Amino acid sequence: MALTIIANIVAKDDKIDLVKSELVKLINTTRAEEGCINYDLHQDNENPTHFTFYENWTSRELWQTHMANNHLADYMAATEGCVASFTLNEMTKIS
Repeated sequence: MALTIIANIVAKDDKIDLVKSELVKLINTTRAEEGCINYDLHQDNENPTHFTFYENWTSRELWQTHMANNHLADYMAATEGCVASFTLNEMTKIS
């Protein structure tokens, strides 16, 4: 069953550019992964600290494989102490 992920990342005020550049680095690698349908990064027009990934995966298992990849560990290391909050929702399309 397909899986939708909504990931909200809020950067600290003085770390917006760093967090954004590290998030952008994830895009091409992730889009090439098995199971990735789309992996789209958005930035809030009113609050530039707020980023959202809208992702669709062919299965939860392939998304979990993505979550264990080195490029995500590299992102976490590069942005340590730079993110004010992070929330992730696993969702299923109803209609």
